[in-house]
Amino acid sequence: MTIRIGVTGAAGRMGRTLIESIVQAGAPLQLAAAIEQPDSSLVGADAGELAGLGKMGVLIAGDLADVIEQIDVLIDFTVPAATLANVALCARHGKAVVVGTTGFTPEQEREIDSAAQQVPLCKASNFSTGVNLCFKLLDMAARVLGDEVDIEIVEAHHRHKVDAPSGTALSMGGVVANALGRDLAEVAVYGREGQTGPRDRDTIGFATVRAGDIVGDHTVIFAAEGERVEITHKASSRMSFARGAVRAAGWLFERSPGRYDMQDVLGL
Repeated sequence: MTIRIGVTGAAGRMGRTLIESIVQAGAPLQLAAAIEQPDSSLVGADAGELAGLGKMGVLIAGDLADVIEQIDVLIDFTVPAATLANVALCARHGKAVVVGTTGFTPEQEREIDSAAQQVPLCKASNFSTGVNLCFKLLDMAARVLGDEVDIEIVEAHHRHKVDAPSGTALSMGGVVANALGRDLAEVAVYGREGQTGPRDRDTIGFATVRAGDIVGDHTVIFAAEGERVEITHKASSRMSFARGAVRAAGWLFERSPGRYDMQDVLGL
């Protein structure tokens, strides 16, 4: 059995890393299609050469529709509008989808939910095994420390990231809020400036850094009087995300239609 995988945004940093990860994973996973924007000068180039792996015979396509029948699973780490179009196409053709794109609106999330009724779909804010372990640790820490601590989340990414806070930071905040019985939409504070007054213990603060080539750093601070606990994850390479996404693609292949996340893939 061969699981044929397609990668969108193939010429980007994450796309090239995904291609490398699929090759490293080996059988039964196989890179079957690589897709870029139709006006890209790289359409027609060999995806393997683009990723620095030598010729693979998979030429970059300018439209997912042209190669949709060549794949079993699509991995999409692009931008919300493009991802939604790709997910809809996959749903119509019965192809599983792994979504690593972040920054969706609530309405766009509902579109993804609708597609997941037709095909298996795995969406996660972060596909790193370490980050998903952190989600479990955060749940435990929040339940143990309870309402006796102030909670702040600090995240840092490269200067090209367009959404803030990161999807991973928001997921971390959601894990903590759920553990404490709070609604993140009501208690989140996104940055502070001026005379803000004393801190409300129930709030969960977010701070964002965008600089240089930082791959992704996340720290959740649980601060009490006299002590604090910090849970930190630092990514030094996109390969950690790519390996997780490729693992999810293989896991998703034989699943029933539905929406899954990386916690499902890892059995957490």
